[in-house]
Amino acid sequence: MDQLTGPGFGLGEIGQIAIPVTDIDRAVAFYRDVLGMRFLFQAPPGLAFFDCGGVRLMLDAPAAELAGQSSVVYYKVAVIRDAFATLAGRGVVFEADPHLIARMPDHELWMAFFRDPDSNLLALMSEVR
Repeated sequence: MDQLTGPGFGLGEIGQIAIPVTDIDRAVAFYRDVLGMRFLFQAPPGLAFFDCGGVRLMLDAPAAELAGQSSVVYYKVAVIRDAFATLAGRGVVFEADPHLIARMPDHELWMAFFRDPDSNLLALMSEVR
């Protein structure tokens, strides 16, 4: 059977994630200038795209009525305390300091949560060996 339709088929790679926003210019400034994400382009009507390590992040103003109800986007960082300090220095308000989520056999999982200007929940995550 064909791998695209047969029993071996399965979803894996994520191509794009959409986040609803109410003000596209304010959102672009936050994601580009505050979070330091790589801006790709803007397209009408009210869409903006960023690169997240090969996955596109789309800010979606036409979906403004859903702002603040987005799925949580977790950004992997190598050293969570350094990322936390950098973003806090840029004005990001975190809900709490980085904290241990789980101890795994070969690492610890640490996270710190914050919100964008539309109250969409975002997080830093770090796998500490």
